[in-house]
Amino acid sequence: MKRIIFILLFSCSLFSQAQQSAPNLILVTIDGVRWQEVFYGLDDELLADHTSTSKPQALSALFKGQNVEESRELLMPFLWQKIAAEGVILGDRKQNSNMRVANPWYFSYPGYNEVITGHADPSIDSNEKNSNPNVSFLEWLQTQPGFKQNLAVFGSWDVFPAIFNRERSQLHINAGFEGAEQTQDAKLAFLNELQKQIPSPWSSVRFDAFTYQYAKAYLQTRKPRAMMLALGEPDDYAHNRNYDEYIKGIHRADNILADLWQTLQSLPQYKDNTYLLITTDHGRGMHREDWTHHSSKAAIEKNYPTMLEQQPNGIVGSEQIWFAAIGPKITAKGLIIPKQEQTLAQVTATALLLLGQDPDAYSDKIAQPIEGVVP
Repeated sequence: MKRIIFILLFSCSLFSQAQQSAPNLILVTIDGVRWQEVFYGLDDELLADHTSTSKPQALSALFKGQNVEESRELLMPFLWQKIAAEGVILGDRKQNSNMRVANPWYFSYPGYNEVITGHADPSIDSNEKNSNPNVSFLEWLQTQPGFKQNLAVFGSWDVFPAIFNRERSQLHINAGFEGAEQTQDAKLAFLNELQKQIPSPWSSVRFDAFTYQYAKAYLQTRKPRAMMLALGEPDDYAHNRNYDEYIKGIHRADNILADLWQTLQSLPQYKDNTYLLITTDHGRGMHREDWTHHSSKAAIEKNYPTMLEQQPNGIVGSEQIWFAAIGPKITAKGLIIPKQEQTLAQVTATALLLLGQDPDAYSDKIAQPIEGVVP
């Protein structure tokens, strides 16, 4: 009898160790954040533009340093002091660290489809709530051993249930103004009520604080091995031509990253065993005239033909993006300067390899992993 008990206890111990050693991954997207702010901090041209920035002195007092390095750390301290220092970062085009979207449209749904499927699909050509025919890597992971339950998506934009095809994928998705389902939990019940009472400036996007708190609660209780957190405030403030709040939204997103990492390190399953990947779905225009917009020439021809006279080449620069990552097997390289320009589609294979999965088993269309990330 004692021998049977010992064998059972030993088996449970091995199972526990296997569970603990299996890597986890969280993909975070911050909608529409330009590489210019990520690598260089406040944009002096936009800071001086009174149609974009209402309180330039106050914004400078918060985020303007003595040099570029200090300015970008004031804006995104966790990204630069932790992730870039102990992991990798990509996208500083002034240093020939180039990354772009592969899709031909340069706006959100095509970008999110690209990052979750590993390839650009030209037929995804609008932001309408059309169910995505493509299978995301999270949906596929559910069919693999060790990933069958609790994979989740939390997003501020209400189109994510369509992007991940909720009905087909059966992923746990909380997006837009949806509340948590576990209303017996006092904190979640309070969040649900608070979300109803605090109006958002936008009809389809909630504040990122709600998105993150729902995601954090799920992470702590359901413990998914893979999850996506999609923040949205910076893009919508940029569309409102509000550079003050665009910048503050980026800073708040960095605070969320810091709290997320601290939370991960406080949980045994995730501590020193979790990869954090951060990127964006598209870039933006480069100057005061167009920084609020993002679209390719093809997208403008299709959706906004009256803009063609002003933007004959599309919103130049809105294809340009960035990426950062940290985790147990990622070497501290800082800025990666790849041999050739990398694409958003390459994030998918990168994520799967870090999770110990074969990207080709997921899709024969998948792009190669990002250079210099996976050991």
